Amino acid sequence: MQENYNVEELMELADSRQFRKLKDMLMEFNEVDIAAFIEALDSEKTVVVFRMLPKGLASDVFACLEVEKQEHIINSMTDHELGTIVEDLFVDDAVDMLEELPASVVKRVLRNATPDTRKLINQFLNYPENSAGSIMTAEYVGLKKNMTVMQAFDYIRLHGVDKETIYTCYVMDATRRLEGVVTVKDLLMNPYEVAIGDIMDTHVIKAVTTEDQEDVADSFRKYGLLSLPVVDHEERLVGIVTVDDVVDVMEQEATEDFEKMAAMIPSEKPYLKTSVFQLAKNRIMWLLVLMISSMVTGGILARYESAFAVIPLLVTFIPMLTDTGGNAGSQSSTMIIRGMAVGEIVTKDFFRVIFKELKVAIIVGVILGIVNYIRLIILYPGQEMLCLTVMLSLLITVIVAKTIGGVLPIAAKVFHMDPAIMAAPLITTIVDAVSLIIYFRLACKLLGL
Repeated sequence: MQENYNVEELMELADSRQFRKLKDMLMEFNEVDIAAFIEALDSEKTVVVFRMLPKGLASDVFACLEVEKQEHIINSMTDHELGTIVEDLFVDDAVDMLEELPASVVKRVLRNATPDTRKLINQFLNYPENSAGSIMTAEYVGLKKNMTVMQAFDYIRLHGVDKETIYTCYVMDATRRLEGVVTVKDLLMNPYEVAIGDIMDTHVIKAVTTEDQEDVADSFRKYGLLSLPVVDHEERLVGIVTVDDVVDVMEQEATEDFEKMAAMIPSEKPYLKTSVFQLAKNRIMWLLVLMISSMVTGGILARYESAFAVIPLLVTFIPMLTDTGGNAGSQSSTMIIRGMAVGEIVTKDFFRVIFKELKVAIIVGVILGIVNYIRLIILYPGQEMLCLTVMLSLLITVIVAKTIGGVLPIAAKVFHMDPAIMAAPLITTIVDAVSLIIYFRLACKLLGL
């Protein structure tokens, strides 16, 4: 919203039902800000404020609302009003809305759409979830290569008003096969009589309808695109993905990875709109898995109980070893997962990653080991072998932890799993068990237990 005092003033106008003055003020705001204001209104005022918006602006605002508000507004509309809104929405926005709405509401929306719009929406809904086809829009500018620049400008002026973007135009043949791409900048920089076929770029970066949306986002990031054409398996242009949709995909994928890295099943709803039982359900499975796997650690401790009895001091170093190992492994796994997410690391880099993490592990392990050895020698004079045992255990634990942290995310990718699941909680559980085995084996050897 533009200014905080405007929000308060708008609320006062809505509360006092001064809707004419409220409408005049809302006309000065962006549709995103108007949608944010409507989100804050109660059910009754939501419908009243939305109804007073001009038709074109109402559709833009509707596309920015949360699905719960959209459903409420749809239920308060007449069939004629609903049909108008659906026709004015971009297809990708309509599809996004329909994927979230209850079946009864979806049927009503489709019933009030024109046959062409209904056919197009149904086509988009049939694409695989999280594919390029599911996030694309059909509102793009299509040109022919035998057009002149002048004819292209005339076409854009005539048909561009309802397109999601007019900056990048796509050149197709009579069968809609994609032949090239031309930008408005290209058109402006060339004489009116030049043919589109002479200035178009034939090396088109494109996606296929069934391609994963994460790969589409990678293309945008790699090539700095504003839009990306989507073709079917016969190379016919069926839609485009625009940068605003890709931003949503990036946010969705980042949230999903973040939740997996925190050992949770990803949730499709925002935190505050997810029920307590759903949140618990999303978390309990991984907590159970990690709890059961942590029992291995208890089993290791029980196996070396006799060593504790001989040298009780051994127990006091366990938290330091396991915590350091877990932290070291988490550092590596986080860096590798992040690198894979942005395309910096691929599966063929497996051995390069191992060697690099080994070098890093040796450096940090030696430094941590020396610092600990000096500390322990000062605290426990005459216990040189015990101090050496702890130092060597720490060094080996760090090396093993960083190797595991670097290897597991790539291994997950090789087996077609999400690397994000190989994050801190799982790495820590594995490293805890490994570090204890290393520690007690060394203690038994060096201290003769």
